Amino acid sequence: MNRLAIITVGKTHSGKSTFAKYLEKRLANSIIVDQDNHAEILLNYYPALIPEIGPNEIKFALTRTIVDYAVNQTDCHLILCNSNRNAKSRAALLMYYRENGFTTVVVNFDIPDEILKERIESSRRDTAILRTVSSFREVLAQQKDDCGITETEKDIDYLFTIQSEFDFNKAISEILKIR
Repeated sequence: MNRLAIITVGKTHSGKSTFAKYLEKRLANSIIVDQDNHAEILLNYYPALIPEIGPNEIKFALTRTIVDYAVNQTDCHLILCNSNRNAKSRAALLMYYRENGFTTVVVNFDIPDEILKERIESSRRDTAILRTVSSFREVLAQQKDDCGITETEKDIDYLFTIQSEFDFNKAISEILKIR
């Protein structure tokens, strides 16, 4: 079976989680790996383990364990629902999945900041998972200088761009054809 690693790339509130949930419902034998869920687990059950400063190594270790298990012990397709905006980290992810026999799919969420700001204002998402900032507005401001997808990225097997929620079904239909 051709296993897919679908990597979402986008700023906060761009629709990555919503897209991942829609895709998971239509792509049989798939799972979503979302670090926000891992941060929530740690916050709710292991708050003493969350570092007050510096990188959240425990969250990264939890995610890595889940990913490694899914890659090596299952035949699931993976939907990585994180921002994945750093080009160097994204390249390492792509290499890891390709080395493990996956076809890589990147779904780039290219939503204008004005729309993201409106979504943030009307959002009911819990800010408790945020460690270094106090609001999603601050997250968006930090992401301003992060790298989105660049035209020079060659290690992507398939690339889809989402500019609005109206693009979800087309991208999902195309992804379903790949497997």
